[in-house]
Amino acid sequence: MFSLFKKNSTISTNELADKLGKSITLLDVRTPQEYRGGHITKAVNVPLDKIDRYQGKEKEVYVICQSGMRSKQAVKILKQKGYEATNVQGGMNRWNGPIRGGK
Repeated sequence: MFSLFKKNSTISTNELADKLGKSITLLDVRTPQEYRGGHITKAVNVPLDKIDRYQGKEKEVYVICQSGMRSKQAVKILKQKGYEATNVQGGMNRWNGPIRGGK
């Protein structure tokens, strides 16, 4: 049964770190400036204000931002578009793994 009040799927940054060894799609919905300041290597920058135009081929996506608030909004939008979107709780604030700067 589909419910409008269904809780968004979330994973911790530790769970995300475990998944990075596999082929996953990770969307970083922060601004391009924030993204250039440091992001997870596999992350693709799709700012929140452009997420409604996202056209990825994969069904399953993981979404991260700075704290988890923007990614939560992005997950809602992506689910409406038919994606299996999962929010990374705590965002980059909680990420302890390696990051890279630039594009």
